[in-house]
Amino acid sequence: MRVCLGHAMRFTVRHETLYRYDTPVELAPHVLRLNPRRDGVRLLGHTLTITPGPASRHDETDRFGNLVTHLAFAGAADRFHIDSRFELHTVPTRTPAIALPPLPWTCAPDDGLACYRLNVHPDAAVHDFACVLASEAGHAALPFLEHLSRTLFARVDRHIRVDGAAQAPTVTLATRRGACRDITVLFLAACRALGMAGRFVSGYQARADTPDGRRHLHAWPEVLLPGIGWRGFDPTHGIPVSDGHVTLCAAPEQAGTMPVEGGFYGKDVTATLDYAVTIATTRSAAE
Repeated sequence: MRVCLGHAMRFTVRHETLYRYDTPVELAPHVLRLNPRRDGVRLLGHTLTITPGPASRHDETDRFGNLVTHLAFAGAADRFHIDSRFELHTVPTRTPAIALPPLPWTCAPDDGLACYRLNVHPDAAVHDFACVLASEAGHAALPFLEHLSRTLFARVDRHIRVDGAAQAPTVTLATRRGACRDITVLFLAACRALGMAGRFVSGYQARADTPDGRRHLHAWPEVLLPGIGWRGFDPTHGIPVSDGHVTLCAAPEQAGTMPVEGGFYGKDVTATLDYAVTIATTRSAAE
């Protein structure tokens, strides 16, 4: 049976990652999170080419619903190249008109969502920030999320930071400066302060207005709305997530979404990392 998607966005993505080592190393087992999630998309094709070729390779779905690739290697190598290419259609997200309870929310301890409510007692500054925005939004959930996204877009000086984990939400709030992952973590902390379950998402977005003119892996938050499901917001751009975003991985924290996780065995080795992301999008009627 063919399913008509109607008006859609067609994404063609290539993401290359290259590690170089100044002396041959033994590659440790790796986990790759570069397979597009199938939620709300039609995947037209995907290839994942690994050099050197792994001794073993298998895919599995992790406990958060992400398709991850496990690699093991044999022998030495002075470079490790990952070439991910895919093409897919996305469709706009429509939020049903369902009445939601006012904020803050209370939650049952056994509802299975505790991992998505980590750090529910944030720094007082983050808590107060969330409460002020909730009051300005009339304590209504969707208006609060939209207000939070627009506020972070307006207040935070956005920049690219290639290396390192997301900084603490208190740092982003105080300095008003951060990369997309920093803004995402602050958004999640504000939501969790009000009892909402949220997750960190990595993927790609259609817009190319990055400060350095290059394309990069992107990050944004999703919040679980009762009776509706997971809904994404992109506070880096001040907009809801719709057909202009492609999800690779979603997890409670950034660490569970790293696109390449692994290492190598060797002493006194200098390693360098290069990457390149190319994204082409078109509007189309898809089936």
